[in-house]
Amino acid sequence: MFRTALRNVFAHKARLLMTVLAVMLGVAFVSGTLVFTNTISGAMEKSSAKGFSHVDVAVTAQRSEDKGNTVGKEAALTDATLKAARDTRGAGSAYGVVSGYAAVADQDGKLVGNGFSTKGGNYWGSSGKPDSRYPLKKGTAPHGADQVALDAKTAQRAGYKVGDQVRMSVDGPVLTPTLTGIFTTDDGNVSAGGSLALFDTPTAQQLFHKPGAYDEIDVTAAAGTSQDRLKSALDKALPTGQTKTTTAQQLADDQAEQISSSMSSMKTMLLVFAGIALFVGIFIIANTFTMLVAQRTKELALMRAVGASRRQVTRSVLLEAFVVGAVAAVAGLAVGIGIGAGMRALMGTTGAIMPDGPLVVSPGTVVAALVVGILITMLAAWLPGRRAAKIPPVAAMNAVHAAPTAKSLVLRNTLGALVSAAGIAAVLYATTLSGDSGQAPMGLGAALLVIGVFILTPLLSRPLIALAAPVLRAFGISGKLARLNSVRNPRRTAATASALMIGLTLITGLTVIAGSVQSAINKMAADSIKADYVVAMSNGNQLSPDVVKTLDKTPGVTAVSGLTNSPARIDGGTEFLTGVNGKTITQLAELPLDSGKFTVGGGQVVVDDKTAKEHDWTTGSTFTTHYEDGKRQKLTVAGVYEANEMMRGIMIDTPTLAPHLSADSGDMQVMLKTSGGASDATKDKLTKALGENPAIQVQDKQDITNQVAQVFTLMLNMLYGLLAMAVIVAVLGVINTLAMSVFERQQEIGMLRAIGIDRKGIKRMVRLESLVISLFGGVLGIGLGVFFGWAAGQLIGNSMSTYELILPWGRMGLFLALAAVVGILAALWPARRAARLNMLDAIKSE
Repeated sequence: MFRTALRNVFAHKARLLMTVLAVMLGVAFVSGTLVFTNTISGAMEKSSAKGFSHVDVAVTAQRSEDKGNTVGKEAALTDATLKAARDTRGAGSAYGVVSGYAAVADQDGKLVGNGFSTKGGNYWGSSGKPDSRYPLKKGTAPHGADQVALDAKTAQRAGYKVGDQVRMSVDGPVLTPTLTGIFTTDDGNVSAGGSLALFDTPTAQQLFHKPGAYDEIDVTAAAGTSQDRLKSALDKALPTGQTKTTTAQQLADDQAEQISSSMSSMKTMLLVFAGIALFVGIFIIANTFTMLVAQRTKELALMRAVGASRRQVTRSVLLEAFVVGAVAAVAGLAVGIGIGAGMRALMGTTGAIMPDGPLVVSPGTVVAALVVGILITMLAAWLPGRRAAKIPPVAAMNAVHAAPTAKSLVLRNTLGALVSAAGIAAVLYATTLSGDSGQAPMGLGAALLVIGVFILTPLLSRPLIALAAPVLRAFGISGKLARLNSVRNPRRTAATASALMIGLTLITGLTVIAGSVQSAINKMAADSIKADYVVAMSNGNQLSPDVVKTLDKTPGVTAVSGLTNSPARIDGGTEFLTGVNGKTITQLAELPLDSGKFTVGGGQVVVDDKTAKEHDWTTGSTFTTHYEDGKRQKLTVAGVYEANEMMRGIMIDTPTLAPHLSADSGDMQVMLKTSGGASDATKDKLTKALGENPAIQVQDKQDITNQVAQVFTLMLNMLYGLLAMAVIVAVLGVINTLAMSVFERQQEIGMLRAIGIDRKGIKRMVRLESLVISLFGGVLGIGLGVFFGWAAGQLIGNSMSTYELILPWGRMGLFLALAAVVGILAALWPARRAARLNMLDAIKSE
């Protein structure tokens, strides 16, 4: 039986290759995902570990406990704290660290680095020693307000050398310090494409609004002192309740855990698509083994007649599956390693933070690839093998193809109807929920509906394929035979079409959702923003207070308002107050009122409808707010407005809020209106007024929507690339089915040739059959995709008021055309093979 199984594996090389490819692609997807996520996680963890190589214990400020309704404030780390840490027994050295955002422009004025990774700080350590925190490659350490040092990669990318004037900004005016030094660093953000600019400590403290203070104090242990022992000593030496000490080992462990957690969502998403590719692959493998077993029914019956048991027959089929799965798993692992490397390179080109590091192929990845490949193949082959073993030898020798009984068809259709109904019910129930609560029932319902439709596909195939009859008649006898052949074996047609259906369901659903959300955001921007421009930092940080003053004085600007966020204690909980210019905000934002007046000034505020409902406030209600500085004030609700995703919360007049803000507070964004409206000339004028600052973005409404569109386009392109794997597997399935169909119908094809149908007619028949099966799967997939897109949209619409379903008719037509192309391409080889059959040999074959 063992030798027979191996012989059968190699007896059908073409079918074996297609089955191996189907399994290989699924395994490659899984192993590629694991390689990619493990590589990025490993590189980040290694980078973070390097970042803690110059510290044994880190001292940070401790936020004071909230007392009553007072917002807790963070204690400052001062020179006195630094001296106390340095003088602690067991401390070798101690350095104060200052950090913040610093945007560096290249020679053309464009931002270097990558948003949040464009960092600044203070140069610390012994610049002349090889073990310095920032070893100098060229030049000297910065001294004074007009000097800066850059990391080597940033200097190279921006085209700067020692002695050049560096164009940069922190959050205010453009700075042009002299580049005095170029250093090397093991900072992972820098190696991933970010930038690091360092000043001397007083300059950094001044620029980052921390005069005389530090963000962190890094302490190294003296020889013979452990990290834990140093931590205990520092806890005793430093002021109680004002500082927090953490060992470098704990920091590295915490960061590794955070990295692992942040990567888990990406890994889950990628593995979902890997599972889809494998799910599609199961259809093909099951189809292949079903047909292989059907073709060998007489052979298996003869083996049963000469003494082979049912178990031996089943084991023979499973052994074939094991060999195929093992070969495919090894090949898939090799391809997956390549996919992982390619995905890392692709993510780097999109601007994502990808630290340097070796490709990680863990033992777990190898085991997962082998287990997935072998188990999936054996699982898909088990049912056909078991079914073949149950056929009595005499019956098998008399009839190769036994038609399914009426009882089995009724059972299948009943089960499919029940599963589909349960899926539709779960999806409809999910649309009534809001937020995350609807995701689980939505996912469950979608899975049940897809499975239910798959079970019902044989039943659906006849009426849907019958709709193509008028078109197929135009092709004469070839078209008629193609239609009859496509419904001859409904189960096989269903399994083939379902593979394509699943891929197109996901592609269509994602496209519908993305297009509808993009339209909702465009509508939201158009409906809620009256301002011509919105000015903000490129990394989302706070703007300098000088920005709103500069814009207010710019000729042509008719109305301006900054938006400043500040935490406050209200009714025992934390809320955020948004400081706005009460005189101009109504000219810059469209916020429909539910009640009252849009009056912001003095003690009067306006509140969004959701916040008002949470606190049971109405127009005229009063409440006491406890500001960040601990002071309190009674405020009155002048009006309640409708919230949206762009503007919400408690709006208060900036002059009322400003006295209670901390020294480093700034506007999150500035909205402004101009006399000439939005135009390229006006935008250039505003950019020049702000000193052509590389850190600041000046965006009109179209720029805002385009920025969001870029995110969706990038996401969709990545998902299309991932789902292409499932479509490729589906193509292999169509080829496999047609090849098997041609093999089974050799006598029939030979007879057709003998009675006058030429080779072109045979080719046309096979191609049309393939086209009909592919379009059948495409129609089902697009239909399900639209339904899922609508259902997910209902869930999104519960939290996004401007959401409405947008059907991308053009793209859906393109997807249907893609299904047709799949059918045509998949038929090339089987059609050629059918046309080349020798009619006399075919008629004689059994």
